[in-house]
Amino acid sequence: MADQVLLSTGERNLEACIKLAVQHGLGIELMTFAMPNVLDGDWQNIVRRYQSQLKPVPGPIAMHGPFMDMAPGSPDARINQVCVERYQHALRIAAELEVHLVVFHANFIASIHNIEYRQGWHQRNVEFWGPIAEYAKEQGVMVAVENMWEFDPDIIGDLLKQINHPNLRACLDVGHAHLFGEVPFEEWFTSLKDLIVHTHMNNNDGKIDIHMGFQYGVMDMHKVLDAVRALPHKPTITLEMDEVDFLEGSLPFMKLGT
Repeated sequence: MADQVLLSTGERNLEACIKLAVQHGLGIELMTFAMPNVLDGDWQNIVRRYQSQLKPVPGPIAMHGPFMDMAPGSPDARINQVCVERYQHALRIAAELEVHLVVFHANFIASIHNIEYRQGWHQRNVEFWGPIAEYAKEQGVMVAVENMWEFDPDIIGDLLKQINHPNLRACLDVGHAHLFGEVPFEEWFTSLKDLIVHTHMNNNDGKIDIHMGFQYGVMDMHKVLDAVRALPHKPTITLEMDEVDFLEGSLPFMKLGT
């Protein structure tokens, strides 16, 4: 079975990524609306332009939501409200663009390594993400919560299992799991296997979250892809890399339809 592959793209490389997607039958994951200056700027015109530009794309369209300085489930009600407003805005944009899935970060503060913080974070985020999932359902969009600094998969997994909403699932970022995880890499797949609907894929040097092509870095991407393909519900796969050359160079690793 062919992989469902998307290319991560922003304003800088949108045209090149669309060309590559059309050539190989791929989708697109938009980074543009993750940026606060866009959400506070002329986003309406960008949406109208994208509605036209994305028409030739043969694969699915996904979107990365705002993540910089977002603290969902913050104990500060005013900060929490900013997160709600940002996320709802992104979901409305997704609906306008007929995007099927939006990725948000969990943004657990991993350096606070104590049980009190983890328990409090969990309960506050149950209260945060339940309404967000319902709002996403109203917009006809799936939300996928992505791991970033989280050191074990159950931080996100336990949250999603308790909420148990069909529009709230997981995005596994394999680079983040490899860099910041404190459990064997395989545990991310076993713990989240029934929740993963989307993945972010790139390689890195084992030290810094640099989004390199599959052919570079320390991760064996063939083994990673085998694990992704073995999941019970085959997820979409975004090649999340900053350079079009990295995207194109990673395509031979994928099982693409012809």
